[in-house]
Amino acid sequence: MTETCRVGNLSIGGQSPLTVIAGPCVLEDPATNDQIAQHLRETCRSLELSFIFKASFDKANRSSGRSPRGPGLDDGLQELARLRATFDVPVTTDVHETSQAAPAAAVVDLLQVPAFLVRQTDLLIACAETGKPVNAKKGQFMAPKEMQHVLSKLREAGAKDIMLTERGTFFGYHRLVNDFIGLGDLMELGAPVCFDVTHSTQLPGGGDGVTAGRPDRAALLARAAVAAGAPAIFIECHPEPAKARSDASTMQSLDAVTAILRSVRAIHEAMRTAETSMSV
Repeated sequence: MTETCRVGNLSIGGQSPLTVIAGPCVLEDPATNDQIAQHLRETCRSLELSFIFKASFDKANRSSGRSPRGPGLDDGLQELARLRATFDVPVTTDVHETSQAAPAAAVVDLLQVPAFLVRQTDLLIACAETGKPVNAKKGQFMAPKEMQHVLSKLREAGAKDIMLTERGTFFGYHRLVNDFIGLGDLMELGAPVCFDVTHSTQLPGGGDGVTAGRPDRAALLARAAVAAGAPAIFIECHPEPAKARSDASTMQSLDAVTAILRSVRAIHEAMRTAETSMSV
């Protein structure tokens, strides 16, 4: 039986509303952060969707050393705390080193373990020991069932609320694919599963020192994932995607996110109705 994951006052999985984890890839300037957070909060409220604001304080895994990384730990956490208070929404960010887990946990509601680092035992333990919920992203190099070991590490270290995120699997050079049979396998491990809509459209290393992508396929993947039963989706967005400091090639515009959320809410409600009628 799949457990639920509590993040602040929200519950992910079970009979809870569809959850949306969304925001810019990396923190932008405060005005842009505010514009994104306000748009997402109001859109999710109008559609009766749960919302968690996401942004990174540091992108330690950029393709090129010349690419912008973000404001850093101290300034980034200060900005996340401001956004959390201003918009009264839970926030999440990713941690790349064990030393970042405790200070991040003092500010955010959900700690995210990056896909490239999800097998790093010490990082998983550090996140679990904070007592905060943990979102572990499946490595692009891992079979879904291998995430059982990640769950075990987190639980053995004391984590109570855990979710997993699917974000594609390497398919040769410069290509990710989403295996929906594998998504079903991931959902059978016992933790709620989030589907990362935008990172799944990446073409890793496909640009000149940057990651390329197919953002035109984001809506298709979002609809498929929710129809398959994913209780949460992850989307990165920006008012002007081409100007995003990170992952501009897969970024969704705010209008595009609104359209995606309207469609997946309708699918989620249709699935709920079908499940109810089948159980009668």
